[in-house]
Amino acid sequence: MSSNYINAESVMETYEGNDLGLTYSAEYSMFKVWAPTAFAVSLVLYATGGNGIAARTADYKDSGRIISMRRSDGGIWEITVPGDLKGKYYMYRTVFADGSINEAADPYATAVSANGLRTAVVDLLESNPEQWEKDVSPVLPHPADAVIYELHVRDFSAHESSGLTHKGKFKAFTESGLRDSAGHALGIDHLVELGITHVHLLPVFDFQTVDELRSPGEAPQSPLFTDYNWGYDPQHYNVPEGSYSTDPESPLTRIREFKEMVQALHRRGISVIMDVVYNHTYSIEKGPFQPLVPDYFYRHDYSGRLSNGSGVGNELATEQPMVRKYIKDSLSYWASEYHIDGFRFDLMGLMDSVTMREITEELRLEINPSLLLYGEPWTGGDSPLAAKTLKGVQRGKGYAVFNDNFRSAIKGDSDGWGKGFVTGEYGKEGAVASGIKGAIHDFTDSPVETVNYVTAHDNLNLWDKILAAQGLRGEARLPEIENGQLRGGGDLEAAVSQADPYFGIDTLDVLDNETVRRSLLANGIILTAQGIPFLHAGDELLRSKYGDHNSYRSPDCINAIRWENKKKFIPVFQYYKGLIELRRGHPAFRLHGRQEIERSLEFLRCEGGVVAYMLKNHAGGDVWNNIVVIYNANMGPVTQSLPESSGCWNIVVDHTHAGSEAFRQTEDGSIEVAGLSMMVLYDKYGEPEPRSRMVEVHYERPDGDYRGWNLWVWGTGIQDGQCDFRYMEDGHAVARIEVLPGTASIGYILRLNDWEEKDGGGDRFIDCSGSEEPVKVRVRDREQEHEHDAEGPLPMIS
Repeated sequence: MSSNYINAESVMETYEGNDLGLTYSAEYSMFKVWAPTAFAVSLVLYATGGNGIAARTADYKDSGRIISMRRSDGGIWEITVPGDLKGKYYMYRTVFADGSINEAADPYATAVSANGLRTAVVDLLESNPEQWEKDVSPVLPHPADAVIYELHVRDFSAHESSGLTHKGKFKAFTESGLRDSAGHALGIDHLVELGITHVHLLPVFDFQTVDELRSPGEAPQSPLFTDYNWGYDPQHYNVPEGSYSTDPESPLTRIREFKEMVQALHRRGISVIMDVVYNHTYSIEKGPFQPLVPDYFYRHDYSGRLSNGSGVGNELATEQPMVRKYIKDSLSYWASEYHIDGFRFDLMGLMDSVTMREITEELRLEINPSLLLYGEPWTGGDSPLAAKTLKGVQRGKGYAVFNDNFRSAIKGDSDGWGKGFVTGEYGKEGAVASGIKGAIHDFTDSPVETVNYVTAHDNLNLWDKILAAQGLRGEARLPEIENGQLRGGGDLEAAVSQADPYFGIDTLDVLDNETVRRSLLANGIILTAQGIPFLHAGDELLRSKYGDHNSYRSPDCINAIRWENKKKFIPVFQYYKGLIELRRGHPAFRLHGRQEIERSLEFLRCEGGVVAYMLKNHAGGDVWNNIVVIYNANMGPVTQSLPESSGCWNIVVDHTHAGSEAFRQTEDGSIEVAGLSMMVLYDKYGEPEPRSRMVEVHYERPDGDYRGWNLWVWGTGIQDGQCDFRYMEDGHAVARIEVLPGTASIGYILRLNDWEEKDGGGDRFIDCSGSEEPVKVRVRDREQEHEHDAEGPLPMIS
């Protein structure tokens, strides 16, 4: 334990400015670092990135130029260096009262040398691709409209069958027009064709464990390095990973190519979500924080030892003011500089609930009102953190959590033989029904607080899990893999080539295979349930990872997406595409609120391996009047009674086809549903009433400080409870409340956080009667006024 240990109760100087790190210009560069416990801090300027690059001139030196920094308020050390430092590298050298000296990269680094050894001085404007200033995020009208696709940058393009030139790189996402031998789209065109709205990228910030300078086939330079990693090993939080760049030695190249990837996806209508890891760092002593402020950034247990709630030896103390600030500053940087559209928080249980609340409110209010935010509501071990962000804590807070209850009900356990609804276990129907309702009677206040999924990068992927549950691992000849190698040793690539995960599939009748049917039913439930659907990349191609349940450091032969599967299993891809088209085309599957679900969703059956329900009365403003959805997890067919209808029922999904167009009809009062399949039917097509109307509340505070303020609303008919202010307009905060048409009035209270303070006395109400035009309300100095005017200016109230 360091002699500089800082306990949680220590009072530290803090800094609120937004200029930590490097502020670059051609005339000067300003450096600021927070190191309140240091005795002295110096800036060290280097000519190279520290990777042993040969000198270009005879008089070359790289010993570093040391420049003393001056102490200022808030624990800040700063220095302004005249001249153009572009192309130089820098570090901070700290001296402590006990005589210890540390050298560290800038925690606020935005550019680094290869393998992150030194912080680089760059002009970020030079990293912008052509037309970057015109890059616009795709519109996401509501979180329920998202369809998330979780993807690893390298997996996307590494396999030979991808046809992509820039294998394993950011630039692979910029390649288009590629087709397989049958004419099927590959790469980014495949993502567009599939119809997903968001690509969720596994960590793309600079992580520790892949050697960025290693050539293919070359042995690692250090036991620290592996050839492949998922990236949950943070090194530099605000810099793109160099191994995904075509030139890791150029600090600007990785930045430019990352932006080109985002730009390419945005141009094709796909938003980008970053997987972020603010719960731990890979290294402590050589990490971005410990050398500058020993022990402050890390959480400790009651005996003063490092807490290990992450399972990897440390956890960040997010509840500390400057740690919380760092996380918010980092997220703001990615959202603004890189146009990132959302964030997924790894082990979000280790992030305190106050930090998560402030992230959600401030990022949306100040940067992007449509940011999609979600995370894992669990930890990797015990932690002394009291205010963990666990399942249920997200209620009304504007972000979502993964629904592991739904996941387990559908498939069973994650790595073993355990079964769930689609893998042959009876008694799971009620838990499946709970997930279908968006968990609103379980742990959410709103369906968009749950991310619904069956599998992700962790654990067995969907195909391999179903093989395991069926007891078919042996027949598929799946190898036993541990830590990226064959258990017991041997040639992993050879073992993979001997495996046959698709041994039972008749390529002339793919959809008749039992394992295929179970996999389609699993994600069919996800794509028709209320909430935010989440798919693991390659499920639509029956991707296998050859039974590797923890492929975080396994080679490409395990992890790479095999694009030849698209041609081989095209009916599966078409089924997924049809389900996504159905979901995106019909708002009944994307209901916005608890009250809307309770009014619109009715279960017809929930037993014996069958779950059936109806979305009724033009749910969510859908053009279809009544929609019946049936899931049959039995091996054989079942007969399901249908609600009374004056006409026929139109079938858009069954065991042979999925889409949004009817391909057969029935006039009977019941329907037979094939074994291990789903069915979606609707009765009548018609013009629905308007789904909702909007009430805008424009809130003005004399102090201009809207942090933590929100509305508590009721009587909306769609979603009561907390309603956040989402954007700024003319210096005031604006909240939009969705209200059921015909509602006479709604109530609201202005409050700070969770009732810490109220603006005004009792309940107040907004008159929503009259026309169905949007209603605008201005609130200022505890007074209110409203008008039925969607566009006109609002009068000031003094």
